[in-house]
Amino acid sequence: MRVTKCRLQSLTAPLKPRTSDIHPTPYSWINTCTPGPSTGKLAGISIAIKDNISYDKAPTSCSSSILRDYDPPYTATCVQNLMAEGAHIAGQTKMDEFGMGSQTTHLPPFYTPVHNPASPSPDETPRSAGGSSGGSAAAVAEGRCWAALGTDTGGSVRLPASYCGVVGLKPSYGMISRRGVIAYADSLDCVGVLGRDIDTVEQVFNVITRPDEGDMTCASSSIRLIAFDISQRHLPHKGIEGLRIGIPSEINQKVSSGLLDYLKGEGAKVEEVSLPSIKKALPAYYVLASAEASSNLGRFGGGWFGSPPERQSRIEGESGEERRKRIRTEGFGTEVKKRILAGTWALSADEFDNTYLKALHLRQLLRKDYRNIFRIPHPLSPSSTPQNQAGVDVILHPTAIRTAPVLGVKEAKSSNEYQQDLLTVPASLAGLPCISVPAGEGQDGWPLGVSLTSQWGMEGLVFRLGKAVEQWSKRQ
Repeated sequence: MRVTKCRLQSLTAPLKPRTSDIHPTPYSWINTCTPGPSTGKLAGISIAIKDNISYDKAPTSCSSSILRDYDPPYTATCVQNLMAEGAHIAGQTKMDEFGMGSQTTHLPPFYTPVHNPASPSPDETPRSAGGSSGGSAAAVAEGRCWAALGTDTGGSVRLPASYCGVVGLKPSYGMISRRGVIAYADSLDCVGVLGRDIDTVEQVFNVITRPDEGDMTCASSSIRLIAFDISQRHLPHKGIEGLRIGIPSEINQKVSSGLLDYLKGEGAKVEEVSLPSIKKALPAYYVLASAEASSNLGRFGGGWFGSPPERQSRIEGESGEERRKRIRTEGFGTEVKKRILAGTWALSADEFDNTYLKALHLRQLLRKDYRNIFRIPHPLSPSSTPQNQAGVDVILHPTAIRTAPVLGVKEAKSSNEYQQDLLTVPASLAGLPCISVPAGEGQDGWPLGVSLTSQWGMEGLVFRLGKAVEQWSKRQ
């Protein structure tokens, strides 16, 4: 696959140093200075960060007009961990507003969509880089940085990774601190890592997967030790020999038979498994994510958080509630408003039992389905996890239902865009580690990825199998 040149402004914009007389504008910040000498595991390495991860050296806007002038007072824990190991922050990348989208096209009107740099031909019509971490995926694919951080709520790291032909990891929920990450849906949001290969992603993950007392959802040291012990007991002694791989029968999109034959040849056992609740994962996800967004985004009204000065001033005769309504109406984009309204509706007295609670129930059923087919106990409750000795270690299926869609073609309905998350939301609802690895190309020549999902805390297993997939892909 040949990577063609992509416009820099599609990823991040010229990043100017922050000085008293030069204030960087939102969405247009890139660090052009040469990294100074540093030490550590990531010494001198350039890593980009998504625009919803706080960085105190530039505005953090979530690609939203309502946070256009927001300067974080501190840097997110995950970024601090990178810098502590010598990493150079290369810049902030574009995203769908507040992480709500699958194409990185839900942007302020003065911002251009991200173009996918993985075009098989310079004459190809521009295609989507995926979303919502499309800027991070495109920056890695084009070689603008060594790796990038994104956030994954329902596939926002894995879908762009598949479209752009790079590796994208959504870790187990709670494995990476979310302190300093502007929330979309608290029970689903994860900081993820994108890189050109598995080794890169694994190296960055190992630096930022640490306990953090500043994030109550971050796994403690004791839980991590339990997970590590279980992982070591289930890792094959050699390659993927003896690894049991499950292929969900409910997923229509098929994995390459050549890949499956290769994995079998390397000693893995491949079998069909059933995840009955996976069919209802997508509607359950959008109910829960929208409900949490409705609550989380209630804080943005121009009072405490940054919004342009022209909206902060009062209009004569305007009440406080009218001012808040005006600021939110002008500051939020169409897709964000749509999801806030949907979430508010789901949480209303009339719909709470019939919509929100049913979505929670479906989430629990999906988690139960995953636990029943894994032979690995869940580290958070190893004694109560059914021991299915005939179960599998990793689940494998395509990351996306298609290759990257063409940019500039309006979806007939928002639901068509939502369908792009069909294969990524199940792992998010279950809080499981899932990695998208490049696995060849579609008939149109654009990249395809496969997803590998394992039990909570088993990142080591998905890395191990991911490297085997990577080796097969390189031979194609």
